[in-house]
Amino acid sequence: MTGSWRGKRVLVTGGAGFLGSALCQALGAAGAEVVALDALLPGTGARRANLEGSGARLVEADLRDADLPPLVEGIDALFNMAGQTSHAGSMADPFTDLAINGHAQLRLIAALRQGAPAARVVHASTRQFYGRPQVLPVPEAHPIVPPDANGVSKFAAEQYWLLENRVHGRPVTALRLTNCYGPRMRVMDARQTFLGIWVRRVLEGAPFEVWGGEQLRDFSYVEDVVAAFLAAAEALATKPADAAGRAFNLGGDAPISLKDLGDAMVAAAGEGGYVLRSFPAERAAIDIGSYHADDRAFRALTGWAPRITLPEGLRRTVDWFRPRLPAYLSDET
Repeated sequence: MTGSWRGKRVLVTGGAGFLGSALCQALGAAGAEVVALDALLPGTGARRANLEGSGARLVEADLRDADLPPLVEGIDALFNMAGQTSHAGSMADPFTDLAINGHAQLRLIAALRQGAPAARVVHASTRQFYGRPQVLPVPEAHPIVPPDANGVSKFAAEQYWLLENRVHGRPVTALRLTNCYGPRMRVMDARQTFLGIWVRRVLEGAPFEVWGGEQLRDFSYVEDVVAAFLAAAEALATKPADAAGRAFNLGGDAPISLKDLGDAMVAAAGEGGYVLRSFPAERAAIDIGSYHADDRAFRALTGWAPRITLPEGLRRTVDWFRPRLPAYLSDET
């Protein structure tokens, strides 16, 4: 992997966020010349400290109004991690949600057509727009029934990028992510993932809430997610006929019930506890029920498979945040 990225010019949007910064760290270690573009907006979990030691150059700008052509000129690859991910937030303000996940993506696409027409693109998509699963595990051919405004805008963003392949021949693929977790994730609240607030509560010595309890979920540790994005980019270079223009599910370790996950979190931390609650009414209305991904297509294409088990990933996550928690309990200003 190191040789394939050495000297390559790479742009990572959302580069100061959870997954984006992890990619910047890996790409920097592999010798790439990395620019991290991030608006550092409150509520996103983005922070400059996430990029420390990566060697990435941070450009603080918003895709909605940034001067994009100079940033994409001549790049070899784009990892497009920027986006609005809050489901409840999208319902409260669907206009901003669409501006970030729709209009801003079109601006980026237009800039790339002009300045980097051959650059590979791996787009971070989501399993959310499948809606309530009709079959488990969920395949890529599952009907699209978005449960919220964020699912609609994220599906639009994905399809705009895949259209670039069909019309303009750009080597682009999308990874439909499930629940991602690990060091640097947002823990001050549940805006991005409920596992974040679980980690916070455990380390603060307070019980966390498990909603429902019987629902199944699969989880992807950040190190495995980064490996998947790099594998997708490599497939675009070596197997373009099989990889380009496609969206792939990305799963993780074996599915687990939320109640068992709560037990696993307590075991990983060696402390804490939880209480079972019913889903709040506003969340129950957009909840999708049990979900786990059928990601056999991506595994077959790339040879990727998750390497970090859920118990190990939870342990690593809690141990990473234990000395750093206070720094992650507020948005960077």
